[in-house]
Amino acid sequence: MANPSLSSLVPQFWGNNAAIYTWTALPASLAGPSVSGPGWTDRSVQVTGTFGVGATVTLQGSNDGTNWFTLHDPFANLLSFTAAGFAEVTEIALFMRPNVAGGDGTTSINVVLVCCNHQNN
Repeated sequence: MANPSLSSLVPQFWGNNAAIYTWTALPASLAGPSVSGPGWTDRSVQVTGTFGVGATVTLQGSNDGTNWFTLHDPFANLLSFTAAGFAEVTEIALFMRPNVAGGDGTTSINVVLVCCNHQNN
């Protein structure tokens, strides 16, 4: 199986305040490569694409790069998607990644993570 694509290992920057990470065409039962950015204070995630039968996408965080946990939105809901969606991310983790569980041969998920800080320029 081909490795999923992370469009920008070096994030796309918008001024000095935001970075955009994009994973494209994530297949069934595979985690995307992780990104690191603990200095980003505000984060949102957008999930789109084709959800094959039984596909669930979670946004996961880890502080050691080995043990991964599903992150939450500001209302303590797990960031778990069975269809296209958009949410804020509460936790600040050293590493973040999308993870596709289940799905089938039609699964092709796109995830966009926007990270922003509010430091003075």
